[in-house]
Amino acid sequence: MLRRTFINTAIAALWAISLPSFAVTADEAAALKSTLTPLGAEKAGNKDGSIPSWDGGLNKAPAGYQAGAQRPDPFAAEKSTVQISAKNMDQYKDKLSEGVQALMRKYPSFRVDVYPTHRTASAPQWVYDNTFANATRAKSTQGGNNIENAFGGIPFPIPKTGAEVMWNHLLRWKGESVEIPFRVWVGAADGSRTMAVEAKDDHQFPYYQKDGSLEKFGGEFMFLRQVQTDPPFKAGESILLRDPIDQIGKGRQAWQYLTGQRRVRRAPTIAFDTPDFVASGQNYFDEVFMFLGSLERYEWKIVGKKEIYVPYNNNRFQLAKTDEVFVPHHLNPEKMRWELHRVWVVEANLAPGKRHVVPKKQFYVDEDSWSVLLVDGYDAQGKLWRTQHAVPFVAPEIPAVVSTTFTVFNLQAGTWLVNNLYNDLKSPYKVVPRRPDAYFSADALAGAGIR
Repeated sequence: MLRRTFINTAIAALWAISLPSFAVTADEAAALKSTLTPLGAEKAGNKDGSIPSWDGGLNKAPAGYQAGAQRPDPFAAEKSTVQISAKNMDQYKDKLSEGVQALMRKYPSFRVDVYPTHRTASAPQWVYDNTFANATRAKSTQGGNNIENAFGGIPFPIPKTGAEVMWNHLLRWKGESVEIPFRVWVGAADGSRTMAVEAKDDHQFPYYQKDGSLEKFGGEFMFLRQVQTDPPFKAGESILLRDPIDQIGKGRQAWQYLTGQRRVRRAPTIAFDTPDFVASGQNYFDEVFMFLGSLERYEWKIVGKKEIYVPYNNNRFQLAKTDEVFVPHHLNPEKMRWELHRVWVVEANLAPGKRHVVPKKQFYVDEDSWSVLLVDGYDAQGKLWRTQHAVPFVAPEIPAVVSTTFTVFNLQAGTWLVNNLYNDLKSPYKVVPRRPDAYFSADALAGAGIR
């Protein structure tokens, strides 16, 4: 009897793993043209009007704007409506993540300056069209770790599982091909900070080729090529990533060029909870851009949706000088903009048989852009250990809300970092013409080696 029960359980588990998960019916998808935005958010505002209805987002570049220039703050004249700190956080506790509350308790100087909410997220019409098509054709397989039949839009605009929400984050719209010069700064427990690296990323998203199609799509959704330029001892070090939508069968392809050795090597450890050597080990590789990589280490579930204060529309932050955006232990609250938005709350728990140094995480995912904006990470004893927040800005010429700058706080050690900081660098997040696929190859990485 016991043996038969075990076999039945095993068969059920295998069935659950292999059974594909289809998206939604045509009737459900019709909401994308009525009550939902084209990317799947609730079109209406909230009851008290503090979250307005979506009216198409911000999708026209300012007069005279040229590609590569700093993006102006569309809300420069606005003042904060409330400042939340450790002194008054109990009044707003239901709209603050656990990690944000922990930062307020740990650092009296940390506060959240709340501004009027603007739902600026937008995308080109062809992205909306592909999202509508994906709604009824995309499906997940291998327990949500792989997806099929998705291209050129949000894969699951009406998600049914936590894994689908995270796929929407991984495949969120942010342009087709961009250059990103950036710096990484690490902060010590005594409040001092040090620049860990200056580098340039080239990102390309074959999943979002405007002239592409589901039939032509090769299965790799992101190419990333990075070269480090400073400090001098790291100048020339490079990495290359190619991420597929088949995370189990194919998986990430990664290479590293090491100066001195003048060789390109496979780099399979650039993933999951390997300390990120580009950032002096202060974040793990799957914490990059709030979450990047395979979903396979966790089981994902939707907790629900809620209204919460999140960083948003931080163009003013991007315009500030580097020294202006820092205070000891965290970013300068006077330069940060927080707004009330609806987010998907997704919980990730370590999957059976897997390991990860952060066995539980909670993600807060923007309903409009599908960007992860806040993350809380817990240790093996269930104690809050790490917390992250993004610094998204609006790029109306793309159009998109872009979220690449991010922080990671180690609450137990008192250390932190800010990664992908653009301030004082020319051409931040510059949209560029599509590069040949061969540019994102190991041979091209080797050919570009300078020492």
